[in-house]
Amino acid sequence: MKKPEAQKTKTKVVEPMRKSTAIGKIEPVKASAAVADIKPKKPFNPARFIAEVRTEARRITWTSFKEVWITTVMVLIMVVLAAVFLWAVDGLFGWLLSLLQTGLHG
Repeated sequence: MKKPEAQKTKTKVVEPMRKSTAIGKIEPVKASAAVADIKPKKPFNPARFIAEVRTEARRITWTSFKEVWITTVMVLIMVVLAAVFLWAVDGLFGWLLSLLQTGLHG
């Protein structure tokens, strides 16, 4: 008579989960040689800083007076509409609460 053999189970090799995004798999960031070669910080030069700020300010596309005026009027209209809406809702809730109070006590 043969002895029953232990059931052999198939083991599946499970790989560690990898994080992924909609773009694709995320790879670990490797340290580059540039990290080891960090240069000392240069001293702050106020004159150069001001010159760079002026250069960047010249590149800005400023809005025209007409665009500013139209945007301001649109904002004011929306503020008035929001104020009227909130005033109406507040009046409605006040009226409903007054009905509840008079109904309970009257």
